[in-house]
Amino acid sequence: MKQSVILSTYNQADWLEKALHGYLCQTFTDFELLIADDGSDARTKAVIDTFSQSAHFPVHHIWHADEGFQKTRILNKAILETTADYLVFSDGDCIPHPEFLESHARQARQGQFLSGGYCKLPAKLSRDISADDIRTRRAFQLGWLRARGLRGFSKCLRIGSPSHLSPLLDACTPTKATWNGHNASGWKSDILAVNGFNEAMQYGGEDREMGERLVNLGILGRGIRHQAVTLHLDHSRGYVKPEMIEKNLAIREHTRKSRSTWTADGIHKRPQG
Repeated sequence: MKQSVILSTYNQADWLEKALHGYLCQTFTDFELLIADDGSDARTKAVIDTFSQSAHFPVHHIWHADEGFQKTRILNKAILETTADYLVFSDGDCIPHPEFLESHARQARQGQFLSGGYCKLPAKLSRDISADDIRTRRAFQLGWLRARGLRGFSKCLRIGSPSHLSPLLDACTPTKATWNGHNASGWKSDILAVNGFNEAMQYGGEDREMGERLVNLGILGRGIRHQAVTLHLDHSRGYVKPEMIEKNLAIREHTRKSRSTWTADGIHKRPQG
């Protein structure tokens, strides 16, 4: 099953470069990579151009001009450029485990979307982690991470649980499966059926709102937090504003109460039907 992988990014060229190295090391290799760029400067383009020359899979740079936080808009553009039936979403500040795409492919089921997990790294480790650490898989060894400052039981469990125990941990976790932008996947036909992401939304739950429309449609989320993991690199979020959060919360509340399966502010700018 071919996959189209969509990575969102905005002016985090160093972090994006680390994340991209993770896709060179995937055990699952039948995929294309689309970088949904929310208006980054020339440095990000240079990283992508250099990476494209060494990648053994197609790489596409989907870009639009910087007009503030417009992640949902660029993600919708990227969705229309995909060529696979199954779409995997992550962020350009997340390094995928070598078996990340294989886990999504293995667990994909009709009528479901998948909700993966992440292990957030401390700031110094985020800066210090290298392409060689990723290539040799050192970066995904719990002992190596703990020796360099990783703390927190749930983080360590997520990245360090044995592969034979991961399905059991996912089955037992009380955490609800939601559509998370850093690690989620689903069928392109289902995403198109809810009209993609709501472009009226900015930072704060904008990914989850699409997942809530999928659930309203009857597409249920299934958690694979311990089976499909990324390393989340630490960084500031200067673009976050309280009014964004408040607006998004109101939209999500309406989506849940109305049981809406469609957004008129999505890929197609029209009411449902």
